[in-house]
Amino acid sequence: MATESAGTSAESLQEELLRRARERAASRPGASAGAAAPADAGRGRAPLSHAQRRMWLMDRLGHGGASYSVPFATRLRGPLDLDALHTALTALVARHEILRTRYGQRDGDPFQEVLPAPRAGDVRVVETAPEQAHDLLVEEARRPFDLSAGPLPRVLVLRHGAEDHTVLLTFHHIAVDGASLEIVAREVGELYAAAAGRPTGATGNPPPQADARPLRYADFARREHAAADRLEEGLRHWTGRLDGAAPPPLPRPVHPPADSGVRPAGVRTVPLPSRLPEDLRALGAAHRATLFTTVLAAAFAALHRFTGEEDLLIGVASTHRRGADMRGLVGLCVNTLPVRVDTSGDPAFTVLVERVRDALLEAQRHREVPFDLVVERLGGTARAADGTALVRVTSDVMAEPTVLRLPGTRSEHVDVGVGEAKFDLSFGLLDTGRPAALVQFGRAALDEATAASLADGFAALLIRVAADPGARLSELPVRGPAQSPASAVPARVPAVPAGGADRLGEADDMPARGGHPAAALLLAHPQVAEAVVVEPDGGPPLAYAVLRGVSGPSRAELRSALRASLPPESVPAAVTLLDALPRTPRGATDTSRLPGLPPAPALGGPLGKTVTEAFAAVLDRPVPGPDEDFFDLGGHSLIAVRLAERLRGALTLPLTGLDILQARTPRALTALLEERAAQRATAATTPTRPARSRGVRRGTVLVTGATGGVGSFVLRELAAQGRPVLALARPESAHLVDGEGVDVVEGDLTDPGSLRAAVESADAVIHAACTFVRPEVDVAAMRAMVEAWRRGPFVFVSSVDAYGHPAGDVVAEGAPSRQPLSPYGRAKLDCERMLLDAAGAGDRGGASAVRSPLVWGPHERLRDQLRWGATGVLYQAVSRRQPVGLPRPGTHGHAWYGAPWVHAAALARAVTSCLDEPVHGVANAVGGHVSWQDLTTRLAELLHPGRAGAGDGVAGAVRETDDVHPDLDHHWQYRADRLAPSLRERPGEDWRTVLAEMTGTSGL
Repeated sequence: MATESAGTSAESLQEELLRRARERAASRPGASAGAAAPADAGRGRAPLSHAQRRMWLMDRLGHGGASYSVPFATRLRGPLDLDALHTALTALVARHEILRTRYGQRDGDPFQEVLPAPRAGDVRVVETAPEQAHDLLVEEARRPFDLSAGPLPRVLVLRHGAEDHTVLLTFHHIAVDGASLEIVAREVGELYAAAAGRPTGATGNPPPQADARPLRYADFARREHAAADRLEEGLRHWTGRLDGAAPPPLPRPVHPPADSGVRPAGVRTVPLPSRLPEDLRALGAAHRATLFTTVLAAAFAALHRFTGEEDLLIGVASTHRRGADMRGLVGLCVNTLPVRVDTSGDPAFTVLVERVRDALLEAQRHREVPFDLVVERLGGTARAADGTALVRVTSDVMAEPTVLRLPGTRSEHVDVGVGEAKFDLSFGLLDTGRPAALVQFGRAALDEATAASLADGFAALLIRVAADPGARLSELPVRGPAQSPASAVPARVPAVPAGGADRLGEADDMPARGGHPAAALLLAHPQVAEAVVVEPDGGPPLAYAVLRGVSGPSRAELRSALRASLPPESVPAAVTLLDALPRTPRGATDTSRLPGLPPAPALGGPLGKTVTEAFAAVLDRPVPGPDEDFFDLGGHSLIAVRLAERLRGALTLPLTGLDILQARTPRALTALLEERAAQRATAATTPTRPARSRGVRRGTVLVTGATGGVGSFVLRELAAQGRPVLALARPESAHLVDGEGVDVVEGDLTDPGSLRAAVESADAVIHAACTFVRPEVDVAAMRAMVEAWRRGPFVFVSSVDAYGHPAGDVVAEGAPSRQPLSPYGRAKLDCERMLLDAAGAGDRGGASAVRSPLVWGPHERLRDQLRWGATGVLYQAVSRRQPVGLPRPGTHGHAWYGAPWVHAAALARAVTSCLDEPVHGVANAVGGHVSWQDLTTRLAELLHPGRAGAGDGVAGAVRETDDVHPDLDHHWQYRADRLAPSLRERPGEDWRTVLAEMTGTSGL
């Protein structure tokens, strides 16, 4: 269970990143077009296998974490020849190309490329006592790999004594699977014996011959891709087989772990009688089933008893290793088989074994179809409504673990758990001299007590069925837990249009969609199965409901209940009862087929056609209707960025992903673009300022991101100081730049050449631009700018996200960063280091990295960030009067939950002050901190004036809870001492006033 990969990744994110990658040239360090590499022909670059692509995508999104490290540790007692080990490992890497392969992208497509064989490997030796070994091994196993550079296996030797060592080999899962470790262990032993001068018989096998090369993994990947067009029949089988399947429900812990970017894991092990595996083998043999099948049937039985569900799905690992040529192949050759079994009818366990046997055999007949392709074909049905992956439970049988066996030493397996879960729940049987039942679990899916009870029950179930195979499922000992209370932030209810609290940069999040308050109340009715509320243009809302049974409340009764609970403007004009809600092919509510709605006019004109065609292209679906919602079509924040990029390039009009999240239908987006086209036309007819000669404007400051929320305030501050400014802007946004003394140069973060030219022409740089969701672009842009930097100061607007997750709640300025860091925070940290390392050379001036939190101010982009960014989950819930659950002070030991913020004008003062007085390092620009409770109350006052009192409106629905929503799990307060004079609050810059300005309610 620890080394096999399967379909736990966020499939929608995989699909989205690959689509984005295909639109641009590779820009990740080590993956640029300029990197030396042979051509694709012959043995050059090769495509990634489907299993590798999953790993690569998760790494690109920053969601791989340590769960995809494969640590392989052995304690060796006896004389260890470190030189022979070094030679053996070097020969192993030279023999297996996959162990020296890097992963990049070209023209947006990922590729793998074999690097030259190293002349010598790196073996790190550390002296340590045995009791300190575990922490060192875990730290080494959790250290990240750089796939673009080539993740060579890492070797750590802990020396406990003259003849007592622990050897840890750490691989990335993109290069190995469980079977690979057996090949590695065998060949390292043989190569070690040869290097140490041991006789051939010492290991029982001659060393592998250099001319007896195993199959190259790149050839396997090419072969897999060549066979893709022959998989249609298998894909049809899987889509039919998985039609209507759903992940089993698991009780969420009352106090789930904080969302730190990793999936914390736990494991419970229960010893079993020594003869139990043999008894289970005999049970299976009586029904033409293997031990694996019997244990899988026990897992289905336990899951049925635990959840009460009858239609269940469990994932199992399958291998692509078929044929003699693949026996010695090191590489990732696994696939996930989703096994679906009907447990209804309270069958005897022996009957269940036969059902599982038949389902598993059927799955294995179609095992050549990569699960990633199955997920792509399933589309939105590959996940539950709450985003839970279809395969969240697995099962396996584990034999004796693989160890290194080196001549002259005694070997002992060392378990190195990285503490991260690939699945929410895994059942296992340890089939060794000391058999045991295992339950591995994600701590976000089960709490410790529930997992312990489940493990005990699973062990008791194995013992019971071995002794009494005819026992019925209802007689088996596993018990289901009490249901945990549902999270209260925010209620996810269907509504049209669906609001979104989709947080830009959180790539593995589906949109946290809110809805109309009437829909929430209808769904709360015990006799209502489905409900949706639509708001036609220029008309009152209309509600539609589907009852659970043939009888129930009337339309009038439902509307009366809504009228008693909602303000008049939120009460639907009518409630219509339907047998079923009309659906689109993707399963979303098809509002165009709801009765009683006025027909919407068609969307015409070249601009409307371009928008609808772009929707279809990026969402990979037929051309949508003019009023189909972006979220309901399968969109999320990353797709929004891609759609904005596509339209911006086609129409040369300013557009961002936040605009897509705000104007979510083709009709609304077309109207927005028409407005911006008119603005551009007006700007074109306005007399331009006379061009100024670069040679006579000494002290010119280059500002990137000049049209953004931060950059525009920086321009104002520089203009007030009388400094000459060169503003970098995209061609389609250049007309939006304004200000006395400001010249415009066209450029973009994705165009390194334009960045270099702009920096070379300036005497100082303020870099305030950021993609938010494409960290590799941000890093590449900083690299280009630093390379061109020759003179003057350089100020980089960074983020407090670069601190990661500090240990204490109060963060000192410039404190070390701590893992885990989000991809966004990691990119900011990388950019800071790049800049600070380059400072002071030649005529370069001082470098300043100004770390900013949420930026508030009266600017369109900052308003969008309030609605859809880090605070979006609160803004959307409050604006729709949905229940709001806020973390109670003291939860998880933190006295305060909230957000740091800074006024854009104060940030601009702080940034520009660094031109004259560089901080030569890191400084914070934090204006203050606001608790979630205070922010929610203020939003309610502004968005619903007169209805925010206790017991009325949103404020009355606010609850304090120990269940911390991931978007609200922020409890750090940051010191900001070095720039304090510039950050001092001026009139009108308090958070209550600026929040009113941002919400358009400044009169309140």
